[in-house]
Amino acid sequence: MLAGLSAAFGAGLLWGLVFIVPLLLPDYSGIMLAAGRYAAFGLLAIVLARADRAALKRLTRADWIAAAKLALIGNMLYFAALASAIQLAGVTVPTMIIGTLPVAIAITAKLTSGDAADHGLPWARLLLPLTVIGLGLALVHGQSAQAGDIDHDARYWSGLALAGVALVCWTWYPLNNSYWLRRQPTGLARAWATAQGLMTLPLALMALAGIALWQWVSTGTVDLAGPRPGVFVLLMLLTGLLASWLGTMLWNRASHLLPPGLAGQLIVFETLAALAYGFVWYQRWPTLAEMGGIALLISGVVLAVRAFRQRREPTAELERPTPV
Repeated sequence: MLAGLSAAFGAGLLWGLVFIVPLLLPDYSGIMLAAGRYAAFGLLAIVLARADRAALKRLTRADWIAAAKLALIGNMLYFAALASAIQLAGVTVPTMIIGTLPVAIAITAKLTSGDAADHGLPWARLLLPLTVIGLGLALVHGQSAQAGDIDHDARYWSGLALAGVALVCWTWYPLNNSYWLRRQPTGLARAWATAQGLMTLPLALMALAGIALWQWVSTGTVDLAGPRPGVFVLLMLLTGLLASWLGTMLWNRASHLLPPGLAGQLIVFETLAALAYGFVWYQRWPTLAEMGGIALLISGVVLAVRAFRQRREPTAELERPTPV
């Protein structure tokens, strides 16, 4: 239990890093940060592919197309939207929106599943946790302007909209990823994740090419490295290695050592780590209202996840695949 909790905590600390990178690199757009991060990780996937080359050879053309879709939506679009949201609306409220991910996945699975058992959970049992989550978001939203972190202007609301887009992307991703895995023989999970990493690399390179073309058309010059090339390259390599690979390795270890009902709730470590990094960045302690809002959000997520878990044993929807 202690080893599993430590692994889950370590994964949360590493995953939380991606929420602070957009603040460390404000001069780089969200799509640039996504392209840089996943170009770095795609190169790592080439190394990982050596261990899975036999399984990768069994994938069909349709499988590679499916891997590309998952990589595009679950990696590129998700992180581009998230990074842009944090740059526009600050780190606190977008992080809490993403923190509702376990609930969004569970509700979407309930709505889209053809299994009668999934539809048997009464909506009334979700009223309390959803209300608690809403109150927590409202409290932190109200405090974000008063604390002076960011103004509630058009940029802020655009950032919240992009955080919603990121939430939709990562709600869609694990459900469709799980759907593909359920139709395959056992033992393909690692190779399938490596395949997604391999497909992420050309997508990232295409994004970089598009950015270069836009720079050439608009300014007549191309400068992909930006104003701080050394810091940019270092952070992209670190997020590709630590968040995309090591963090997920730790999470998979935690999922193996802990009861599934507990492991699913420990995704909250990512939210707490990201919020902690954000308050360090803003050089202040959270206010009492913010602490209350964060506590309400976490409580609501735990209550909602428990409501679903009590109805049925969990599946892979709440777990992140390896190694992306």
